[in-house]
Amino acid sequence: MFNVTRKSIQWGNETLTLESGKVARQADGSVIATMGDTSVMANVTFAKKAKPGQDFFPLTVHYQERYYAAGKIPGGFFKREARPSEKETLTSRLIDRPIRPLFVDGFNHEVLVIVTVLSHDLVNEPDILAMVAVSAALTVSGVPFMGPIGAARVGFSNGEYVLNPDVEDMQNLRNNPDQRLDLVIAGTKDAVMMVESEAYELTEAEMLGAVKFGHDAMQPVIDLIIDFAEEAAKEPFDFQPADYSALYAKVRTAGEAQMRAAFAIKDKQERTNAISAAVSAIKGALSEEDLANENLGASIKKLESAILRGDIINGGARIDGRDTKTVRPIVSETGILPRTHGSALFTRGETQGLVVTTLGTGEDEQMIDALTGNSRSNFLLHYNFPPYSVGEVGRFGPPGRREIGHGKLAWRALQAVLPAGTDFPYTIRLVSEITESNGSSSMATVCGGSLSMMDAGVPLKAPVAGVAMGLILEDDGKYAILTDILGDEDHLGDMDFKVAGTANGITSLQMDIKIAGITPAIMEQALAQAKDGRMHILDEMAKALTQAQAFSQYAPKIETMQIPTDKIREVIGSGGKVIREIVELSGAKVDINDEGIIKIASSDAAAIKRAYDMIYSIVAEPEEGRIYTGKVVKLVDFGAFVNFFGKRDGLVHVSQIANKRLTHPNEILKEGQEVKVKLLGFDDRGKVRLGMKMVDQETGEEVAEKKEESSEA
Repeated sequence: MFNVTRKSIQWGNETLTLESGKVARQADGSVIATMGDTSVMANVTFAKKAKPGQDFFPLTVHYQERYYAAGKIPGGFFKREARPSEKETLTSRLIDRPIRPLFVDGFNHEVLVIVTVLSHDLVNEPDILAMVAVSAALTVSGVPFMGPIGAARVGFSNGEYVLNPDVEDMQNLRNNPDQRLDLVIAGTKDAVMMVESEAYELTEAEMLGAVKFGHDAMQPVIDLIIDFAEEAAKEPFDFQPADYSALYAKVRTAGEAQMRAAFAIKDKQERTNAISAAVSAIKGALSEEDLANENLGASIKKLESAILRGDIINGGARIDGRDTKTVRPIVSETGILPRTHGSALFTRGETQGLVVTTLGTGEDEQMIDALTGNSRSNFLLHYNFPPYSVGEVGRFGPPGRREIGHGKLAWRALQAVLPAGTDFPYTIRLVSEITESNGSSSMATVCGGSLSMMDAGVPLKAPVAGVAMGLILEDDGKYAILTDILGDEDHLGDMDFKVAGTANGITSLQMDIKIAGITPAIMEQALAQAKDGRMHILDEMAKALTQAQAFSQYAPKIETMQIPTDKIREVIGSGGKVIREIVELSGAKVDINDEGIIKIASSDAAAIKRAYDMIYSIVAEPEEGRIYTGKVVKLVDFGAFVNFFGKRDGLVHVSQIANKRLTHPNEILKEGQEVKVKLLGFDDRGKVRLGMKMVDQETGEEVAEKKEESSEA
């Protein structure tokens, strides 16, 4: 009934297996990839006809994690997987980016890729496995795909590169001093297609070494997919790219001069309007038959690309007049919003980000429910890209994949320099409002985020800056690497290579390639050129701020205290009764974790002290010989019970109340009276023994005992 194809190799410390022919047989390509006990299924379908007039490639990738894969039931009311999590969205982008450039030019048929995590052993990360499964599914589907690609994760521990580190090794990288890198790489046999990384101030040489290590490590996977496809692949889909050279010649004749003049305009909005006018002029010069040609859009884009790329590759100036290495003019400002905890406006050319920092308490940490378990994050970064930032009228709604991806890139760049939670016990939220955009708004978020946090008083280990690099690579091998690319250079170029870091090293690197990959030599030059650009940007940022400023008066103040873990239950109380009472009476926020670390937060220092004292009285033990202030809570024939330490009571025996004989304690004391007592010790049953007569009730100082008066006197 089944025609199963199954291939395996030993890859690193695990066995990688590809299987097809048993599940989802009606998909054009279906592959289940397994490593350890982690299994991922990739299914590919594609339309056999393109939609009329389709002038772009409609590829959609959906990566989805099923909670059953880790033996879990989803949280929430409905107990069903709902909208994609941030991890699912980012992994969908991770899969999309290296495969998109490898479809044959002109193939505009709709392609749908659905990836499902079926089993997760909590050791092998499913995202790498998902990329491998998709590559294999595309290769066997018959779609015109110029793959396969391979993928790998690279760690850097104790000076050594590590292939596909375990999930546990890569979790909470900030608190793992032995692991300095989380790099995901994808590529073909000959070239790198995509890099995504989170790093801890690695040098350019170390990053380049990681890329080379990962590319070499994925080669057995590519060979496995080729071997697998030789048995499982379907007949190639009959697709011949359209020849629109004649149409392109007409477009070029009709509008090259006007289009070239438009690209010579430096202002973005004026240039955009001029390009639109040139496109209208071209269409006005063409026949009805040419206008109906579905390759008209591709012809116009080819003309735009030829003009922009040709000028640069032949040694001419870029659109805005810069050479290939110059960064646009930069203006950095901080403290521009009076009531926020920290703010910065970072402007680079026609790209601008308003980045705002808000400091919160442990209650503000983000709860993350993932297959690997629940966790909390105390650093949040949200990136917003409204239509007005590019002068357009467009969709306005919840964040899409682009906003989530750009925000995560900036998050990776900045989290490497955050202070330890024990040194700075705040939840940090950054919000980046992109108010203008003409290329590299994610790197503007990095620069503005660094300045904004320092303005809020966050003691960063070092300022962070980021720059986007571009590439123009011609068929004859000539190329040009561009520093700080514009939007048009990103759109019409061959690479978007973002590098962020401090003066000491790289903290994040992301590379997207629109051609069939680049060589190590090009990447090495791009990294070196990016370092020069980053150092220049850091110098410009230093004109605004170089270190953390004083705390805003509106930010909460937080004090931490460590208590024994066996005292946690006492501080919380039954059903949280005790901790709620502390919060209510002190006016401060109180947060406690499983390690016994308590964070007390308030904008009022007196409220923090009240809460601290109340908690201390619960967890601390009274010291023998020390003098305390207490309150009489009960009088009995043989003495007085005094509440002297939190909720601790002790007995002052009638003989220890005064330096004279008393018939009953009520001769001197009354209930509710405040007294000074000395802790004399504990009896055989652990009861507290207190004394008053040796303490001056006015000053609280210990005095020498007077000889007790005789009963006769």
